[in-house]
Amino acid sequence: PKGRNVVLDKSFGAPRITKDGVSVAKEIELEDKFENMGAQMVKEVASRTNDEAGDGTTTATVLAQ
Repeated sequence: PKGRNVVLDKSFGAPRITKDGVSVAKEIELEDKFENMGAQMVKEVASRTNDEAGDGTTTATVLAQ
């Protein structure tokens, strides 16, 4: 209920505005190899939660952390 809008800037096309946590998570890429592996695992948790339950991605991400 307290989500905020996020602007996603892609290398192609117009920027996209979303409140969807999974969409935001999918755009995260970290330079450090090991940090990025952790981020990829958290993205998978959020994505699977969204697929199974349709929501709750923030809760799943916090619990995975």
